Amino acid sequence: MIEKYQLKNMVSYLCTLAGVSRSGYYNYFSFESQERRKLKDKKDEAVKEIILKAFHFKNRKKGARQIKMTLAGQFNIVYNLKRIRRIMKKNDIICPIRKANPYRRMMKATKEHRVVPNLLNRQFKQGVPGKVLLTDITYLYYGKGMKAYLSAIKDGSTGEILAYHLSDRITLDLATDTLKKLKKNKNFMKAKDALIHSDQGVHYTSPIFQKAVKKLGLRHSMSRRGNCWDNAPQESFFGHLKDEASIKACTTLDELKKEIKQYMIYYNHYRYQWNLKKMTPVQYEGTEKLTFFILQIQMNTKRQFSTCFSSGKLPFSFSFFIPFH
Repeated sequence: MIEKYQLKNMVSYLCTLAGVSRSGYYNYFSFESQERRKLKDKKDEAVKEIILKAFHFKNRKKGARQIKMTLAGQFNIVYNLKRIRRIMKKNDIICPIRKANPYRRMMKATKEHRVVPNLLNRQFKQGVPGKVLLTDITYLYYGKGMKAYLSAIKDGSTGEILAYHLSDRITLDLATDTLKKLKKNKNFMKAKDALIHSDQGVHYTSPIFQKAVKKLGLRHSMSRRGNCWDNAPQESFFGHLKDEASIKACTTLDELKKEIKQYMIYYNHYRYQWNLKKMTPVQYEGTEKLTFFILQIQMNTKRQFSTCFSSGKLPFSFSFFIPFH
């Protein structure tokens, strides 16, 4: 303003109004300061290009934390989160934000439908892959006003999507076919006392669905009535999918199925998550299984030693002592 309106004689007065020193004002317009700003802008421009690579990785737009994890995991580049946010703000790199959707449910069709207790009680992460399974159904609008329905089963401990089914009809098969796909998943290992948690929707209160759950050897848990927070991780996944997948661009159901399939691969294998120690669900599952396996070996070995010492006999196979803490 001082330069624009030629108010050089009022520098002291205007600096006092603005709360800055005269020396700070002159230093800002000095040759050295201007060169430093030019150099910083040049560096920021180079960093912006790298950030954009992560932003568009696998053609999925991302927020600052996703960009930070993708840079580290895919490009071996580490940037400070504040720096990423500053450059995103400076260059108007905007992550899509999902809109809140009302929690909808269907009315029960017959009196045969039964609600089961909430066994999970929001204990989503129990440190054992395959122990807590979360399931739900959401709607997807695509093309010109067309609607499809997606059912998915998510591992509460690892965040991995274990099975899903997409259909243009919201029949009972939507939920039961998802269970069938879970059974066919060779990578799924059911843990002891495993349960599947759902809402009180008509699909899940159906005796047919509940019979299929029991046949898989799973316990069934349900959210409290009208409480979407009891199944929050699954709701969160659907929100991310609607933000990041190119759903509206699909013009046919086959195109939508292809896009959802590609997104599921991306989500499980390439989408790093802050709450999973900055790993992808598949990577995190590997570490969880290894940790659980080691703990099981330690517990079993300790139990064997305790039995041997109490009986006064040491088995031949134990020629050395392993301390446990």
